[in-house]
Amino acid sequence: MAGHIQDRWYRTETDTNGKTHRVKSDRYGTGLRYRARYIGPDGTERSKSFPDGKKRLAEQWLSAIETDMTRGQYVDPSAGKVTFKAFATAWLASQTTDPSTIVNMELRFRLHAFPYIGSRSMTAFQPTHIRTWARALMDSGMAASYQRTVFANVSAVFGAAVDDGIISRNPCRAGSVRAPKLDPRKIKPWTRDRVVAVRGGLPEQYATTVDLGAGCGLRQGEIFGLAVDEVDFDGGTLHIARQVKLIGPQMVFAPPKGGKLREVPLPDVVSGALAAHITRRPPIDVTLPWKTPDGPPVTVKLLFYSRERKALNRNYFNMYLWKPALIVGGVIPERMPGERFKPSREHGMHALRHYYASVLLDSGENVKALAEYLGHSDPGFTLRTYTHLMPNSQDRARRAIDSAFGKDVPPGP
Repeated sequence: MAGHIQDRWYRTETDTNGKTHRVKSDRYGTGLRYRARYIGPDGTERSKSFPDGKKRLAEQWLSAIETDMTRGQYVDPSAGKVTFKAFATAWLASQTTDPSTIVNMELRFRLHAFPYIGSRSMTAFQPTHIRTWARALMDSGMAASYQRTVFANVSAVFGAAVDDGIISRNPCRAGSVRAPKLDPRKIKPWTRDRVVAVRGGLPEQYATTVDLGAGCGLRQGEIFGLAVDEVDFDGGTLHIARQVKLIGPQMVFAPPKGGKLREVPLPDVVSGALAAHITRRPPIDVTLPWKTPDGPPVTVKLLFYSRERKALNRNYFNMYLWKPALIVGGVIPERMPGERFKPSREHGMHALRHYYASVLLDSGENVKALAEYLGHSDPGFTLRTYTHLMPNSQDRARRAIDSAFGKDVPPGP
């Protein structure tokens, strides 16, 4: 490495005889004495100054820089001066993932990261700063699963900074830093009576959304995006090809979560409810952009739509239709005058999918098939989520033997 240490208190002069002498410079006795200089991998000069008496420290610093370069671990000190907010904003702008994911990450950063760690430069982070911030997340009262999502997003930013050579280590992965823990509570599915009660609390034109959630396991956005020509009444199948998503304030049509198109069994009870719904409220053409607000327009005949004959907006639906139905069904208490509903995944429409999963597992359906119906890409996720709902192995063994032998088995002693 072409590095050297400059003593700024002295300069070298050559006399008339060609001999060199060290003489005091104009800076003698003031400021930092030693300046360690080197040429970085990009060809530009870098330097750091040290006080009088610290020449050895300057030499050690240069030696460490040379070692990092040799090992491919060099980090440009000036690049790390960028703040977390600036780097995260630029990182977000470079992402090519789903647009709604980018919008959600920007919201999480703006609300839960930038106010706490946004102004700190990337190289100034220590594990203690992340521990303090993680504690603030925990004290905020947000759901543990959401805390983990926010933490993972912030860790991804630091990971990108490591890849870009901005910092050498991700502080979120330090041994003393612990990611927020998931809530250990197990999913407790609704009862049939609760499902029926909530269904009865919805306006008639939206009651069948409950049948699709509890009877076919569809996600809310998939229910809102279901078109009439994707219902195979004769074959007893639903073709799940799209969902209605919100990207900021804009609704769009998009593929199902994970891009996983699938076929779902259509039970007779749900088929009959859908047929009656179509008779009462015929499907209409609804046009939305595809995937992004500036995407190409797509028109489909939706089964469910608003009174303005538009696609259902989940924020409006949850606040003004679903939550009142939860009150009618006795799931949550009636709010006081002026009190706002607080968002809760526990009693959101996702609870209908949990009910669907519990019914299928109780009937003996295998996890792989259930994962396919639910649109999970990994059956292992389905197993981890619902394993506590699976019938006890001893119960299955008893039922299997009883079924095999039937009533012809003589009573035991």
